[in-house]
Amino acid sequence: MIEVAASRKECFFEDLHVNDQMTVTYQVGGGGHLDIDFWLADPENNALAKHIKQNTGSVSITAEKDGRHEYCFSNQMSSIADKTVSFNVHGIIYITDDDIVAPIEREIRSLAHGLTSVKDEQEYIVVRERRHRNTAESTNTRVKWWSVLQAIVLFSVVGWQVYYLKSFFEVKRII
Repeated sequence: MIEVAASRKECFFEDLHVNDQMTVTYQVGGGGHLDIDFWLADPENNALAKHIKQNTGSVSITAEKDGRHEYCFSNQMSSIADKTVSFNVHGIIYITDDDIVAPIEREIRSLAHGLTSVKDEQEYIVVRERRHRNTAESTNTRVKWWSVLQAIVLFSVVGWQVYYLKSFFEVKRII
């Protein structure tokens, strides 16, 4: 989880070899309109993926070149609000057919991939739960203050009515 300041961008790098696979998933957990710009570039700075003003996203690539692949989260469209972004990066290292892999090692890799998927899903659920809890608390606060305002208005109207009705029963003497 990272904090991307207003009018800033945060970039990260992964060194990949040909046929390595990499997946980046992200979600904006707080700040502003809950949107962020994201892009992924190869070692020659060619854009492989670009998301503009998205609150969540996932990008999977298979490296076509050896080198450092860059992915960035940009909050340059906002001049006030900082953004909190939760993201996961995971990948699969390509193994040629020349490498002999034991069946147990294949199963271990399969289980590791499954565990990574479960971990990513749990982190996604935690971010969503936090966002929904914040929404529920905000709604609760608004309802409370609306109820207080209604009570004040009700007592004000009751007080005015008592005063007004009392004036009907006052004896006015004209001499």
